[in-house]
Amino acid sequence: MTGVLVLLERHAGAIAAASCEAVGVARSIANGGPVVGLLVGPGGAAGATGLGVDRVLLAESPNLDHPSGAQLAVLLAAAADAASSTTIVVPGTARGRDLVGRVAVRWNASAATNVTEVATSGSGALRVTRPVFGGRATEELELPGPRQVLALKPHAFSPPATSPAPTPVEPLALPEGLAKAPALDVRGFQPTVGGKGPELGDASIVVSGGRGVGTPEKFQVVEDLAEAFGAAVGASRAVTDAGWRPASYQVGQTGKAVSPQLYIAVGISGAIQHIVGMVSSRVIVAINSDPQAPIFRVADYGIAGDLFAIVPALTQAVRAARSH
Repeated sequence: MTGVLVLLERHAGAIAAASCEAVGVARSIANGGPVVGLLVGPGGAAGATGLGVDRVLLAESPNLDHPSGAQLAVLLAAAADAASSTTIVVPGTARGRDLVGRVAVRWNASAATNVTEVATSGSGALRVTRPVFGGRATEELELPGPRQVLALKPHAFSPPATSPAPTPVEPLALPEGLAKAPALDVRGFQPTVGGKGPELGDASIVVSGGRGVGTPEKFQVVEDLAEAFGAAVGASRAVTDAGWRPASYQVGQTGKAVSPQLYIAVGISGAIQHIVGMVSSRVIVAINSDPQAPIFRVADYGIAGDLFAIVPALTQAVRAARSH
């Protein structure tokens, strides 16, 4: 049996969806061993019941309201030792990716990021799969033991089935000096300028528009389709460079990398810097008037035609389907 520790991140007062995905992965590799969640900061264990963990370790202190990456790495290593875990799974978030190296060094463990598949080999070692070279190749690794730290790729896994059974919560004894460490002085938050839908990096559906839309005003067809789906709005670099939409919309190598369940590219030709940022999406749909556009080479479904005829019709169909 293998004990697995999962970092449970909060988002908007609830356990983040990425952490729920991490719990599912932890359960699949635990081989009957305990799956333990770690919650950090004030607020108690609200939302942890029913996630699929066997118990929750709670590191609660006013000084951990906004923990630094170094503080979280110390806590994760301490929690893993307290839970007798041999593997730590962190969600595929910006914070999770930052933590992997810190925890691996402190805990003397092997590590992998951007993991899309994970399994236990016959010898008991962990075998992971992840995209490399901007998604143009896949790497398979066997992580040496006895300890491993994994960061997952967002939306690559499904969360486990929820359970109404209460989850035991235990306080985690804070490592010496950590409880007295001064809290980060957070002066405020500046929200990212984005569309009406979910945050671009976390969305399960993304609708992006490119220069082929024609004008800033006509970009509204992209936003209408995104709104119909309940999706996030993205854009190519050509759109943001032209000032049609803020830079926070940009998907690509110099923008945000996304990996939603569904990515719809509208009027995007498919420059390599854009493809690198979205090629790991589970399903890619391209809508472009040029049937030779490079975007069709990576698309699972392609529609060659007038986007101003296709997209409004698709928007209407989505709204009609969702109304039922």
